[in-house]
Amino acid sequence: MTSLWKHGLEPVTGTTIEAGASHEVVVVGAGITGLSTALMLVRSGFDVALVEKGDVAELATGSNTGKVSLLQGTTLSGLRRHHPARLVRAYVEANRTGAEWVADTARELGVPATRRTAYTYAQDAGGVRAVGDEHAAATEAGVETRIVGVDEMAQVPFPIARAVALDDQLALDPARFARALAAAFVAEGGRLHTRTPVRRVSVTGTPTVHTDAGDLSAHRVVLATATPIMDRGLYFAKTSGLRSSCVSFALEGDAFDGMYLSTDDPSRSIRVVRQADGPVDAPQLIVGGAGHPVGREDSALTLVDELVAWARQHLPIGEETHRWSAQDYRSHNLVPFVGTLPRSLGRVSFATGYAKWGLTNGPAAAMRLVSELRGEKRRDRPRWMTVIGTRLTVPADLAQGAVENASVAREAARGWAAAESTAVPVPRPGDGDGIVAQRSGRPVGISTTDGVTRAVDAVCPHLGGVLSWNDLECTWDCPLHASRFAADGTRIEGPAVTDLRRLDDGAQA
Repeated sequence: MTSLWKHGLEPVTGTTIEAGASHEVVVVGAGITGLSTALMLVRSGFDVALVEKGDVAELATGSNTGKVSLLQGTTLSGLRRHHPARLVRAYVEANRTGAEWVADTARELGVPATRRTAYTYAQDAGGVRAVGDEHAAATEAGVETRIVGVDEMAQVPFPIARAVALDDQLALDPARFARALAAAFVAEGGRLHTRTPVRRVSVTGTPTVHTDAGDLSAHRVVLATATPIMDRGLYFAKTSGLRSSCVSFALEGDAFDGMYLSTDDPSRSIRVVRQADGPVDAPQLIVGGAGHPVGREDSALTLVDELVAWARQHLPIGEETHRWSAQDYRSHNLVPFVGTLPRSLGRVSFATGYAKWGLTNGPAAAMRLVSELRGEKRRDRPRWMTVIGTRLTVPADLAQGAVENASVAREAARGWAAAESTAVPVPRPGDGDGIVAQRSGRPVGISTTDGVTRAVDAVCPHLGGVLSWNDLECTWDCPLHASRFAADGTRIEGPAVTDLRRLDDGAQA
């Protein structure tokens, strides 16, 4: 499950952490937001340390499709449905500024990229209205989209009933871009600490980031961890964790070259990768989809198999080369949360809720965070920053939050009921399989991967949700707030900050 972008890459060499060291700012997370923030800060003269539990671009940043676009499926029409036009315009300006920063920085750092046309398209008549709505919302917000004529779509081999297009958008290799940002950050004097899990952040007294390799103190801390690893502000309950997958194939033929995203379900995302914008010797095609709320799908593997079957039916592809998955968080009001974390004494900043459009929203969030850390007055900031930063919660936001939190409650009850229905001993799972059973009233997760059977405590250490087995990635996923763990219990991502408790290997068979 390694992405096309990361296949064969050597780990980034970081700098050795000095336990007890003090910095002006400690940034947690080396994805697009953390790297952008750290580089902007160090170029502004700040003493910055960047801490990452894995490698640079470990998760979402190194596992997306590499599209840098203002046409983002049906995002703008979704926003406009419940929010005033000025907020949609501010969102567009934020993303436009973020996209321009990516393009300029990629050029500066020598990261190859190409310009493409982005399309939001309907697969059949049921999605046609959504295409028109997106065009209308984009036009109102100052995005120069156009409805596509039949001739332009004639060479596209997959079903399109109608499409809206935006020219001159960017395609690049997100992992290569992230590694270039990391190298520039270190070259500017920043301290990069990879393979260094952060377990907690304390704000009483001197803010301190507690890692497995020792503590770092700072004047300010930035949590660029996709979802905050501190519960203050309850942002885990204000966002939804979403997971999707990509499969890359050798491209046979050369009929089309845009970046496509469908309006209707099941969602399909399509992009050709060439030598000019990716790590390939011959053109490949990425097909994305299989989206679902984290931990709530019976079989993620089945969804990807369906995606592959669709691709083989409609696209000029050959051998499958890679398959991978990624996770991001969508705010209930569709606008990212960026700013100071509540109840952190003004010492911790964060960003979350990009809804899979981090390559534009991430740098825009970094600009907002850096502006605050520099102490810039509101009147001196771009208007889009103040509009987004002072948005009001509307009834639709509350309704969406209520729906999601009701789903969380149902998943919590369902998980415990399912665990209680099966008690150990249970048959040993086949390779790649996992099952949750009950032992002395406590859910236990039993799985077999690579011939090794393991047992872990199947209760999420965040808020007690019963975990479910992800048969695509062989992980334990929490259906409540999207924390994820490896088969051996090691934490991967999400609001949880500790590993699962490991029980006896070779568990009850």
